[in-house]
Amino acid sequence: MREKVLYGLGTVAALLLARNIWTMLTGLPDEAFQGAIFRIIFFHVPAAFTCFACYLAALIAGVMYLKSKNLRWDSLTVSATEVGLAFGAANLVSGMIWARIIWGIWWTWDWRLTSSLICWLLYAGYLVLRRAIEEPTERARLSSVMTILNFSVVPFVFFSIKWFRTQHPQPVLYGEGKMDAAYRIMLFTNWVPLLMLAIAMVAVRMRQERRQREIDALRRTVHAF
Repeated sequence: MREKVLYGLGTVAALLLARNIWTMLTGLPDEAFQGAIFRIIFFHVPAAFTCFACYLAALIAGVMYLKSKNLRWDSLTVSATEVGLAFGAANLVSGMIWARIIWGIWWTWDWRLTSSLICWLLYAGYLVLRRAIEEPTERARLSSVMTILNFSVVPFVFFSIKWFRTQHPQPVLYGEGKMDAAYRIMLFTNWVPLLMLAIAMVAVRMRQERRQREIDALRRTVHAF
Protein backbone atom coordinates (compact mmCIF):
# COMPACT_ATOMS: atom_id res chain seq x y z
CA MET A 1 0.00 0.00 0.00
CA ARG A 2 2.78 2.42 0.93
CA GLU A 3 4.63 1.63 -2.29
CA LYS A 4 1.52 2.47 -4.32
CA VAL A 5 1.19 5.77 -2.49
CA LEU A 6 4.82 6.62 -3.21
CA TYR A 7 4.50 5.64 -6.87
CA GLY A 8 1.34 7.71 -7.12
CA LEU A 9 2.99 10.69 -5.43
CA GLY A 10 5.98 10.50 -7.76
CA THR A 11 3.78 10.13 -10.84
CA VAL A 12 1.61 13.11 -9.95
CA ALA A 13 4.71 15.18 -9.20
CA ALA A 14 6.25 14.27 -12.58
CA LEU A 15 3.04 15.14 -14.44
CA LEU A 16 2.71 18.47 -12.64
CA LEU A 17 6.35 19.25 -13.33
CA ALA A 18 5.93 18.48 -17.04
CA ARG A 19 2.81 20.66 -17.19
CA ASN A 20 4.58 23.51 -15.41
CA ILE A 21 7.56 23.38 -17.75
CA TRP A 22 5.24 23.53 -20.76
CA THR A 23 3.44 26.54 -19.25
CA MET A 24 6.74 28.27 -18.49
CA LEU A 25 7.94 27.86 -22.05
CA THR A 26 4.73 28.64 -23.89
CA GLY A 27 2.46 30.59 -21.55
CA LEU A 28 4.78 33.07 -19.85
CA PRO A 29 6.61 35.94 -21.57
CA ASP A 30 10.31 36.67 -21.17
CA GLU A 31 11.20 38.99 -18.29
CA ALA A 32 11.73 42.57 -19.50
CA PHE A 33 15.34 42.95 -18.31
CA GLN A 34 16.68 39.40 -17.98
CA GLY A 35 14.97 37.67 -20.87
CA ALA A 36 14.41 33.91 -21.04
CA ILE A 37 16.97 33.06 -18.34
CA PHE A 38 14.60 34.54 -15.75
CA ARG A 39 12.54 31.34 -15.97
CA ILE A 40 15.22 29.58 -13.93
CA ILE A 41 13.71 31.32 -10.88
CA PHE A 42 10.83 28.82 -11.04
CA PHE A 43 13.31 26.09 -10.08
CA HIS A 44 15.94 28.09 -8.18
CA VAL A 45 13.61 29.50 -5.51
CA PRO A 46 11.37 26.40 -5.04
CA ALA A 47 14.52 24.28 -4.70
CA ALA A 48 15.64 26.57 -1.88
CA PHE A 49 12.21 26.40 -0.23
CA THR A 50 12.23 22.60 -0.45
CA CYS A 51 15.77 22.45 0.92
CA PHE A 52 14.82 24.57 3.93
CA ALA A 53 11.65 22.51 4.48
CA CYS A 54 13.79 19.37 4.62
CA TYR A 55 16.20 21.01 7.07
CA LEU A 56 13.25 22.03 9.25
CA ALA A 57 11.93 18.46 9.17
CA ALA A 58 15.40 17.22 10.15
CA LEU A 59 15.50 19.72 13.03
CA ILE A 60 12.13 18.58 14.38
CA ALA A 61 13.11 14.92 14.00
CA GLY A 62 16.42 15.55 15.76
CA VAL A 63 14.68 17.17 18.72
CA MET A 64 12.16 14.34 18.86
CA TYR A 65 14.92 11.75 18.89
CA LEU A 66 16.65 13.44 21.83
CA LYS A 67 13.33 13.38 23.69
CA SER A 68 12.16 9.86 22.80
CA LYS A 69 15.36 7.95 21.86
CA ASN A 70 13.31 6.33 19.09
CA LEU A 71 15.57 5.50 16.14
CA ARG A 72 12.73 6.14 13.70
CA TRP A 73 13.23 9.83 14.33
CA ASP A 74 16.91 9.39 13.57
CA SER A 75 15.96 7.77 10.25
CA LEU A 76 13.81 10.78 9.42
CA THR A 77 16.62 13.13 10.39
CA VAL A 78 19.19 11.59 8.07
CA SER A 79 16.68 11.06 5.26
CA ALA A 80 15.45 14.65 5.33
CA THR A 81 19.02 15.92 5.52
CA GLU A 82 20.12 13.94 2.47
CA VAL A 83 17.15 15.09 0.40
CA GLY A 84 17.66 18.66 1.62
CA LEU A 85 21.28 18.48 0.46
CA ALA A 86 20.13 17.35 -2.99
CA PHE A 87 17.76 20.30 -3.35
CA GLY A 88 20.36 22.61 -1.83
CA ALA A 89 22.80 21.52 -4.53
CA ALA A 90 20.12 22.18 -7.18
CA ASN A 91 19.64 25.66 -5.74
CA LEU A 92 23.38 26.42 -5.80
CA VAL A 93 23.91 25.08 -9.32
CA SER A 94 20.88 26.86 -10.79
CA GLY A 95 22.02 30.05 -9.07
CA MET A 96 25.48 29.73 -10.62
CA ILE A 97 23.98 29.27 -14.09
CA TRP A 98 21.76 32.30 -13.55
CA ALA A 99 24.70 34.36 -12.28
CA ARG A 100 26.83 33.43 -15.30
CA ILE A 101 24.22 34.86 -17.66
CA ILE A 102 23.28 37.96 -15.66
CA TRP A 103 26.51 38.87 -13.82
CA GLY A 104 28.97 37.35 -16.29
CA ILE A 105 30.57 35.22 -13.56
CA TRP A 106 29.83 31.76 -12.19
CA TRP A 107 30.46 32.65 -8.56
CA THR A 108 31.02 35.71 -6.40
CA TRP A 109 31.60 35.77 -2.65
CA ASP A 110 28.31 37.47 -1.97
CA TRP A 111 26.72 37.17 1.49
CA ARG A 112 23.78 35.07 0.23
CA LEU A 113 25.89 32.82 -1.97
CA THR A 114 28.62 32.31 0.61
CA SER A 115 26.24 31.62 3.50
CA SER A 116 24.27 29.17 1.34
CA LEU A 117 27.46 27.29 0.51
CA ILE A 118 28.56 27.22 4.16
CA CYS A 119 25.12 25.93 5.18
CA TRP A 120 25.32 23.18 2.56
CA LEU A 121 28.82 22.18 3.70
CA LEU A 122 27.69 22.01 7.34
CA TYR A 123 24.88 19.62 6.49
CA ALA A 124 27.27 17.60 4.32
CA GLY A 125 29.52 17.41 7.40
CA TYR A 126 26.57 15.86 9.24
CA LEU A 127 26.76 12.88 6.89
CA VAL A 128 30.52 12.63 7.43
CA LEU A 129 29.94 12.54 11.20
CA ARG A 130 27.44 9.71 10.85
CA ARG A 131 29.89 7.58 8.90
CA ALA A 132 32.52 8.06 11.59
CA ILE A 133 30.37 6.60 14.39
CA GLU A 134 29.33 2.93 14.33
CA GLU A 135 27.29 2.60 17.53
CA PRO A 136 23.66 3.43 16.51
CA THR A 137 22.44 5.29 19.60
CA GLU A 138 25.60 7.35 19.96
CA ARG A 139 25.53 8.15 16.26
CA ALA A 140 21.88 9.19 16.47
CA ARG A 141 22.47 11.36 19.56
CA LEU A 142 25.47 13.24 18.18
CA SER A 143 23.84 13.57 14.78
CA SER A 144 20.72 15.08 16.33
CA VAL A 145 22.78 17.62 18.23
CA MET A 146 24.66 18.56 15.06
CA THR A 147 21.37 18.93 13.17
CA ILE A 148 20.07 21.38 15.76
CA LEU A 149 23.30 23.40 15.63
CA ASN A 150 23.35 23.39 11.83
CA PHE A 151 19.84 24.80 11.58
CA SER A 152 20.98 27.97 13.32
CA VAL A 153 22.63 28.95 10.01
CA VAL A 154 19.40 28.66 7.99
CA PRO A 155 17.84 31.95 9.23
CA PHE A 156 21.15 33.70 8.49
CA VAL A 157 21.00 32.44 4.89
CA PHE A 158 17.38 33.51 4.54
CA PHE A 159 17.82 37.04 5.91
CA SER A 160 21.37 37.73 4.68
CA ILE A 161 20.17 39.82 1.73
CA LYS A 162 18.20 42.00 4.15
CA TRP A 163 20.93 42.38 6.78
CA PHE A 164 23.92 43.05 4.51
CA ARG A 165 24.80 44.88 1.33
CA THR A 166 24.62 42.18 -1.29
CA GLN A 167 24.84 41.65 -5.02
CA HIS A 168 22.03 39.12 -4.84
CA PRO A 169 18.61 40.61 -5.78
CA GLN A 170 16.23 41.54 -3.00
CA PRO A 171 13.41 39.02 -2.34
CA VAL A 172 10.63 39.21 -4.89
CA LEU A 173 8.01 37.55 -2.66
CA TYR A 174 8.22 39.94 0.29
CA GLY A 175 9.79 43.25 1.24
CA GLU A 176 10.98 45.59 -1.51
CA GLY A 177 10.96 43.04 -4.32
CA LYS A 178 8.26 43.03 -6.97
CA MET A 179 6.97 40.16 -9.09
CA ASP A 180 4.23 39.92 -11.68
CA ALA A 181 1.22 37.94 -10.46
CA ALA A 182 1.59 35.31 -13.22
CA TYR A 183 5.23 34.73 -12.28
CA ARG A 184 4.34 34.53 -8.61
CA ILE A 185 1.63 31.93 -9.24
CA MET A 186 3.97 29.81 -11.36
CA LEU A 187 6.71 29.97 -8.73
CA PHE A 188 4.47 28.53 -6.03
CA THR A 189 2.78 26.15 -8.48
CA ASN A 190 6.16 24.68 -9.36
CA TRP A 191 7.06 24.34 -5.69
CA VAL A 192 4.25 21.80 -5.27
CA PRO A 193 5.75 19.00 -7.43
CA LEU A 194 9.23 19.61 -6.00
CA LEU A 195 7.86 19.30 -2.48
CA MET A 196 5.98 16.14 -3.46
CA LEU A 197 9.17 14.66 -4.90
CA ALA A 198 11.02 15.52 -1.70
CA ILE A 199 8.39 13.77 0.43
CA ALA A 200 8.58 10.65 -1.74
CA MET A 201 12.38 10.66 -1.64
CA VAL A 202 12.43 11.04 2.15
CA ALA A 203 9.98 8.15 2.52
CA VAL A 204 12.08 5.90 0.28
CA ARG A 205 15.26 6.88 2.07
CA MET A 206 13.68 6.17 5.48
CA ARG A 207 12.78 2.67 4.32
CA GLN A 208 16.39 2.11 3.20
CA GLU A 209 17.69 3.41 6.52
CA ARG A 210 15.40 1.06 8.45
CA ARG A 211 16.56 -1.94 6.45
CA GLN A 212 20.18 -0.95 6.88
CA ARG A 213 19.66 -0.73 10.63
CA GLU A 214 18.18 -4.25 10.63
CA ILE A 215 21.15 -5.56 8.63
CA ASP A 216 23.58 -3.90 11.05
CA ALA A 217 21.77 -5.48 14.00
CA LEU A 218 22.03 -8.93 12.42
CA ARG A 219 25.70 -8.36 11.69
CA ARG A 220 26.39 -7.44 15.31
CA THR A 221 24.50 -10.52 16.47
CA VAL A 222 26.59 -12.76 14.21
CA HIS A 223 29.81 -11.16 15.40
CA ALA A 224 28.73 -11.75 19.01
CA PHE A 225 28.83 -15.50 18.35
